[in-house]
Amino acid sequence: MLRIPGGAERFCDGIRRRSFLQIGGLAMGGLSLPGILEAQQESGQKPGSHKSVIMIYLPGGPPHQDMVDLKPDAPIEVRGEFKPIPTNVSGIQFGELMPKLAARADKLVTIRSIVGATGAHWAHQCMTGRTTKNPPQGGWPEFGSTVSSIKGPTNPSVPPFVSLSPVMKHTPYNNGYPGFLGVAHAPFRPSGDGKDDLVLNGISLDRLGDRSRLLNAFDRFRRDTDASGMMKGVDAFTRQALGVLTSSRIAGALDLDKEDPKIRESYGKGTAKVQGDAAPRLMEQFLIARRLVEAGVRCVTLSFSFWDFHGSNFNRCRENVPELDRGVSALIDDLYQRGLDKDVTVVVWGEFGRTPKINKNAGRDHWPQVSCGLLAGGGLRTGQVIGSTDSTAAEAKDRPVHFQEVMATIYHNLGIDVNTATLRDYNGRPHYLVDKGRQPISEII
Repeated sequence: MLRIPGGAERFCDGIRRRSFLQIGGLAMGGLSLPGILEAQQESGQKPGSHKSVIMIYLPGGPPHQDMVDLKPDAPIEVRGEFKPIPTNVSGIQFGELMPKLAARADKLVTIRSIVGATGAHWAHQCMTGRTTKNPPQGGWPEFGSTVSSIKGPTNPSVPPFVSLSPVMKHTPYNNGYPGFLGVAHAPFRPSGDGKDDLVLNGISLDRLGDRSRLLNAFDRFRRDTDASGMMKGVDAFTRQALGVLTSSRIAGALDLDKEDPKIRESYGKGTAKVQGDAAPRLMEQFLIARRLVEAGVRCVTLSFSFWDFHGSNFNRCRENVPELDRGVSALIDDLYQRGLDKDVTVVVWGEFGRTPKINKNAGRDHWPQVSCGLLAGGGLRTGQVIGSTDSTAAEAKDRPVHFQEVMATIYHNLGIDVNTATLRDYNGRPHYLVDKGRQPISEII
């Protein structure tokens, strides 16, 4: 962790200003003085003039048959308590708890037939498209790390991959792992866990302009790191960390006091209280994500609430779904109003679906056979549903969509060809980004 101590002012539901300047998991060596000075110069690239992705992960697995794939004609033990409502696209219906998204269905791709899940609570598949079975040494990198490796930053002062996800109690929900790509491609975490394992001591923000002192501090840092063996391959650092520290781009993006109050109000605030063993419902995360991609970030991930409803499914849906409905709708409106709808792809999904049959505790259990997802923006051909399920939402009836097809679509929207792009693991072996035969969803690109 590299941290430049800052003030303790709080922003957006408890995030401190000093957290804006924490960088977790980035290699910090190999900087010459010319490199440091070059990193302090801002790029002239126009904010927003790049392709990016915002992934909204719903830890626990949301109930597809209570949100976007209702079965009103199914037996009562399957159909549940909610009624379908029409959307603004003829023939498409959503659940009654999603009126805002229903009014924006023309700006959505609704996938009702996602397959390939394992049934385990694990963010890994949403973040990589792959299961945890037989990984290469070091593990598969998440899509943000992959993009960081292939595309690099849009600006020396802007990390390509930012994770807004908190540290969650259920460990497999946690995400932000670079796998075999290494720490140089780990995400920047603006609200990091506060670990002080690597601190650039003796340098305050006011003294960052003292280049000689800064160089000496980095020299000491490198010696200490080399002696302790904390980081392997420290000399591969790409100036990214210092760029973040010496630029106002990321700090500015995270400071919601600079946002139009009407826009902030459209998103709402939510609650900082952790839901279950997963994440809080922080509505302002959606707005921060938009501000980050506009500042030049390529990939932003966030984790929203907790969706493992083994009991009281319908009451829990009433608590969670309307706020998700509001947050995603506000994000979509914001992207369109700012002319970012062609450049920013939004993905909303969880690790699996829920059982068709309601259990004795009025809940739905794990159901890996099929799940749902929403896509928006990215220049996609929206206003359509991809795939369908059978009469009880238990199996994909037609056009099953694999996790890796969604991932291939994301890469396509970022300008990466999954048929040619490869990554090399620790042993130098090349790996394609998705398995052979997995292609972008042709119906929507």
